[in-house]
Amino acid sequence: MREIDLTHDASATSWIQSANSDDTDFPLQNLPFGVFRRSGSDEPLRGGIAIGDQVLDLATLSRADGLDGLDGLDGLDGIALQAAKACAAPELNDFLAMGPAAWRALRHALFRLLRQDGKSDIDTIRQSLCPMADVELALPARIGDYTDFYTSIHHARAISALLAPNGELPRNFQWVPTAYHGRVSSIGVAGQTFRRPHGQALREGGVTPEYGPCQRLDYELELGLYIGVGNAPGERIALSSAEDHAFGICLLNDWSARDIQAWEMTPLGPFHAKNFATTVSPWIVTLDALAPYRKPWTRPTADPQPLPYLEDDGNRSAGALDISLEVLIETERMRSAELPPQTLSQTNFAHHYWSMGQMIAHHTAGGCNLQTGDLLGSGTISGPSRAEAGALMELALAGQMPVQLSNGESRSFLEDGDSVILRGWCERNGFRRIGFGTNHGRVLPAWT
Repeated sequence: MREIDLTHDASATSWIQSANSDDTDFPLQNLPFGVFRRSGSDEPLRGGIAIGDQVLDLATLSRADGLDGLDGLDGLDGIALQAAKACAAPELNDFLAMGPAAWRALRHALFRLLRQDGKSDIDTIRQSLCPMADVELALPARIGDYTDFYTSIHHARAISALLAPNGELPRNFQWVPTAYHGRVSSIGVAGQTFRRPHGQALREGGVTPEYGPCQRLDYELELGLYIGVGNAPGERIALSSAEDHAFGICLLNDWSARDIQAWEMTPLGPFHAKNFATTVSPWIVTLDALAPYRKPWTRPTADPQPLPYLEDDGNRSAGALDISLEVLIETERMRSAELPPQTLSQTNFAHHYWSMGQMIAHHTAGGCNLQTGDLLGSGTISGPSRAEAGALMELALAGQMPVQLSNGESRSFLEDGDSVILRGWCERNGFRRIGFGTNHGRVLPAWT
């Protein structure tokens, strides 16, 4: 597990004043990584850090003179500078592949450069800043493979109850972190728009399936975990070292066509129901930044306990993450009337039945090799109450109880023009609040 260190000091402020605001997602203690360029330009994409309302251009910074805060920091023989140069690429994969020592060295160097009472050359660093309002953000990494888990017991119970009269969990759910392999080509960054998908579905009362546009489109509130250092084929990653392979976390929306999914799930996994779009937030919040927000991972004593390869003292003591999450909707009518988005639900990742470390350990337990830039989805994140549901299907009880919106509209499932917005943040007494930014995507009408 990552350790709390000087970069988590809540009293530390930045000479970038917007980073000191109480409501910023990106204070000095966060420093998430992304990829950007100036809006409307043909500049190459490159790595950057979010700090307040600015983006620190790591490509420009790594070429600047006089930045001794990057070179030789903490006796690591220039590893921070090497890491910054790796971030000058259009994708962060080379940096991610450098491993925890490089990730931590660059974080510490940037903290020192941006701190109010640091000894850095502020005028030089200012030349590497771009206003966040003036940039476009891209996928932060080259994603080779995408695996989506199904690991919230509250979501699983709610969905099981809606799909079957007895409402029983799948027999394996409490024994194994279930997952399927998703489609990388349709992963987009926040702001993604996509057409309502087509597929086969068996309509209520029907005898044969029909092909056509999805009628039960849904969102899924998830977190995405980026793999930093991979493993060789056949080389299993132990739970005790799983997080050494994990770089950081983003917000993820696993859009789902529920009517298509219900028809195609037997005997294999989802296909058309999931492969049309997945939206991720542009900023990766590192596990180093999340160190103060760890919680014990627990399993009810009456439930089956994990098999030995999914059990570890470190996971028990600090395997859970205290991440608050919120889902909002902005309909076409709200947008036209200039009304603010409406909150649909709020929950917390600490409710999750399986931890991120357990997902990594299980993913490789059969000999599968993870690679730098691979993305793991947490699965829908729901809490024990309906108000904490991470999907509209849960909130509206599969259409039996439509969600009433403040402008008079209602929703059983998503309609054309709807935008779904995900937010996430961490708070703890004695530490700065840090956030994940926003993840938003919009549904367009189906192709005709």
